[in-house]
Amino acid sequence: ALMTLLFMLLGLLVLILMSVPIAIALAIVATVAIVASQGLEMLPNIGLTMYEGASSFPLLAIPMFVLAGAVMNTGGISKRLIAFASALFGFIRGGLAMINIGVSLFFAEISGSAVADVAATGSVLIPAMKKRGYPSSFAAAVTSSSASLAIIIPPSIPMILYGVMSGASIVQLFVAGIVPGLLGAGGLMALSYYYARKYNWPVEEVFQLKRVKQTAKEAGWALTLPIIILGSIFGGFVTATEGAGLAVLAAILISTVIYRELDLKTLYKAIIDGGQQTAVVMLLVAASALVGVFLTEMRMPQQLAQAVLGLTDNKYAILMILNVFFLLIGLFLHSAAAIILVVPIVMPLIGAAGIDPVHFGLIVCLNLAIGQQTPPVASVLITACSIAKCDVWSVTRSNIGFIGVLMIVLLLVTYIPAIPMALVELFYR
Repeated sequence: ALMTLLFMLLGLLVLILMSVPIAIALAIVATVAIVASQGLEMLPNIGLTMYEGASSFPLLAIPMFVLAGAVMNTGGISKRLIAFASALFGFIRGGLAMINIGVSLFFAEISGSAVADVAATGSVLIPAMKKRGYPSSFAAAVTSSSASLAIIIPPSIPMILYGVMSGASIVQLFVAGIVPGLLGAGGLMALSYYYARKYNWPVEEVFQLKRVKQTAKEAGWALTLPIIILGSIFGGFVTATEGAGLAVLAAILISTVIYRELDLKTLYKAIIDGGQQTAVVMLLVAASALVGVFLTEMRMPQQLAQAVLGLTDNKYAILMILNVFFLLIGLFLHSAAAIILVVPIVMPLIGAAGIDPVHFGLIVCLNLAIGQQTPPVASVLITACSIAKCDVWSVTRSNIGFIGVLMIVLLLVTYIPAIPMALVELFYR
């Protein structure tokens, strides 16, 4: 069985190096493996398996959250959030970096997609930071690493995917992300402040309560979005998927009726963008369903669990091994692909080692947040680089400290389970 797995991985690597998209490469490898092991009569089942794999109700949340983010970008919502964050944090030295992290926090509570976050905040804040004398590599680094908080702070697309793949409660995953997300934001802000003092970067504006009130009033409707979405999901009134639908409806209403900045042309573009991003994820989900069926029939997950438990049955040692594994995978795979491919294989091990699936979900998401910052396949970092017109390596050098902060949060979440789990235990168990 292990030989089969190695052959599949080799085949996958060869196809990816030949520039075949990951989803298609996965489908090819899985189809060949299924036909080789079970004969040609399995071919008619392949299309059906792929269709069933992608037609899961919780996955509907993904296009909705992507669309909510796209509407916010074009409908004047993100602009007002930036003005509000500026009034709050602008008086601190290095204020623009703080504003950047603060806006990422707000944004993460609405869109759930780190790439959407970078596109929204980066296109406004990176040019502004350059104008105020920040190095463009630092501007890109702080935008990129704070956007990855979108993976941890609810709602989060990788958490929805993890919930679907592992059977863990999506609402509990969302709640578990709150404290680690705030910890991460605090750490990024502290490091930005240190750099700002060291290099004497500018203060943006004097703190004026009048200006805070005025920007809060203008951004008031935008600030109600996270309250509507998360309040209704955590309160148990709606599922995560229905909450995503609410997010789209609220974002469109606020942008058209109240701010009057969204016209049909931009809405059409937002819908097309959302559709394209969703197609990429769904094709991956469909292809991974094939791999999943094959591996389950070969009893691969169970064999892996036995092999690791043969080495050690210490819960924390197993988590350490899995952390290293996910960090390595994060170098080469997008977060969606990594979750879809690996989580179903390691779940039996998580169960056998007595690790809470919600706790593990946060560990996985944090690992993949770091993966979005580490080249070669650092999707979020590369988006930030293209906005800042900066090369990847110089941004990565500026980003090392921020990656360090995310690593510290990862270690705290891994080895102090109360950090993610305290709120879950309090409200849901």
